[in-house]
Amino acid sequence: MYTRWITSRLDRDLQKPLVHILFGARQTGKTTLLQELVPRPALSYDLADPQERTRLLADPGAFRRECEALPSSRDPSLVVVDEAQAVPTVFDAVQVLFDRHPRRWRFVLCGSSARKLRKSSANLLPGRSLLHRLFPLILPERLPEQEHGESLVLPLHSVDAEPTFPRAALPVRLSYGDLPRVILLPEEDRARVLRSYTALHLEEEIRREALVRDWGSFVNFLELAARESGGILNYAAISREVGISIPTVKSHYQLLEDMFVGFHVPAFTRSPRKNLLSTPRFHLFDLGIRHAASGMRPGPEAFLADPGRFLEHWVVLELWKRLQYLGEGSLHYLRTKDGAEIDAIVELGGDIIPIEVKWTARPSPSDAGALERFIGETRGARRGFVVCRCPRPAALTGRVTAIPWHAL
Repeated sequence: MYTRWITSRLDRDLQKPLVHILFGARQTGKTTLLQELVPRPALSYDLADPQERTRLLADPGAFRRECEALPSSRDPSLVVVDEAQAVPTVFDAVQVLFDRHPRRWRFVLCGSSARKLRKSSANLLPGRSLLHRLFPLILPERLPEQEHGESLVLPLHSVDAEPTFPRAALPVRLSYGDLPRVILLPEEDRARVLRSYTALHLEEEIRREALVRDWGSFVNFLELAARESGGILNYAAISREVGISIPTVKSHYQLLEDMFVGFHVPAFTRSPRKNLLSTPRFHLFDLGIRHAASGMRPGPEAFLADPGRFLEHWVVLELWKRLQYLGEGSLHYLRTKDGAEIDAIVELGGDIIPIEVKWTARPSPSDAGALERFIGETRGARRGFVVCRCPRPAALTGRVTAIPWHAL
């Protein structure tokens, strides 16, 4: 069993007399993690199973009755519900049971989509629940092949226990992404599994929840959104190319975010510059999924098509996942109408940290120009980083340091 970064924290949290909600995209390892932490629940429901889902939809009171039938004891009875969003009334039943006897049951609700819950105004148990998120692997879970030093930008504690996932070089990460189940497969099977993710998992989720009326148009949208992943959103251009309305384009992007397979990175707006773009960027949550959904075959040939772009994409994903786990801070980018750009800007604890990403292995002081200007004109910005393929950290200027990708 491989250890996740949140394992020990989630294990401690599960002892608290609250309802626990674990959200994350398909294949991020939610079920495996819960099987490790809750190996013998008193009741377990898998609502991805059509028979189980249909049973609870047809008889909404069944879940509550079955929980009430569990014998009372000194310790709470653990009840795990996987893909809980498939039957939103489960959340209402959990509230009734929890409010009546908060220490009799310990509920763990797991989900891969918030769409149905949001659309139905489902009860997410405010004041009674802890929300947890699980993402594709981060660097502390999947170390680089070479020896690495401490994290210099967004340090997280190391994974508490071995074993971590197999070490991986940068080209492997940029080729296949960081989904746990995918990276444990033989390399020859990874591309096929990644392509099946978009063809099967996304389609199953969308069709089951009746989230999209025109599946063909959504497939075309998804391919274009994947190709443009990491870029500034242009709803009008996508609308013209796919042949759907701008409101539908926006709805499709929201759907990807609700299914935890994508996220927006807002523009930085506190710069004194006058000609800033304000439109957000959108990133798919994993590079392997990005390649597969865009019509490319995941593998070395995919990332070699534009290695600098995909390294930037990977850096943004890594920063975003870490900020989500920390539960504080925010991620932005900056671009002016004349093309000046900062790839990523981290705001955390009063600090503003600008980051540029370069494919080079030999960074020079000229690579620090945009960062130096940003630091000089932005209150709260005192240092910046160029993330690249250099072998070790190196000062480019007094305020900007080049760091290897694995020192992020």
